Amino acid sequence: MEKPFAHTMDEARQLVKLAKESNIKLQVGHVERFNPAFLALKGFDLKPMFIEVHRLAQFNPRGTEVSVILDLMIHDIDIILSLVKSDVKKISASGVAVMTDTPDIANVRIEFDNGCVANLTSSRISMKKMRKMRVFQKDAYIGIDFLDKKTEIIKLKEDQDTNVFAFDMATPTGTKTIAVANPPVPQVNAIKRELEEFKDAINNNTQTVVSEIDGLKAMDVAHQILAKIGNTSIAG
Repeated sequence: MEKPFAHTMDEARQLVKLAKESNIKLQVGHVERFNPAFLALKGFDLKPMFIEVHRLAQFNPRGTEVSVILDLMIHDIDIILSLVKSDVKKISASGVAVMTDTPDIANVRIEFDNGCVANLTSSRISMKKMRKMRVFQKDAYIGIDFLDKKTEIIKLKEDQDTNVFAFDMATPTGTKTIAVANPPVPQVNAIKRELEEFKDAINNNTQTVVSEIDGLKAMDVAHQILAKIGNTSIAG
């Protein structure tokens, strides 16, 4: 199913109920989960404590019937919820409708129970395109460029870190060795990979990568953001 999962939260909850009752496989089209730059991090231990996201697009009349939160930001909401294994504690948001009747640019701060904080900026009235996520965690920084399909990991060097660029840096607690790595980015088509994973979930009777529950959770956060901004057209 295309994202967002449904028009209203009531519809989304009904779809989750129907999928369970019918015992069917359902996958929501959050295609960035299959972006090669994101797939490059498979196997890396991600424990984010701060996440910063910029998703900027040039204006296109297509899709402007919904806000930039449901059109663009929801991709990043889904990825963040998949990375942060904790419940949302607090959401702060501001947005402005510039070209349309719904927010065209928005900045959001999501705080989680485990202390992680995510700061998201989305705009569909930018002069340039950008789709970048920066993840900060203890002893590591991870940069993901969804647009240019590049991934970078900067961390304290460990014995098992080989074939990486490394350099020493003086710190107040002594000299640290920093390792800079660019993990291999798989040469895959995200949409094709998405469909292949859906087919495999059906054939192997396994959970879909982006389930209806994932779609519901992303929608729930997106609608909380819209409520914070003051979009009175929200239903459900």
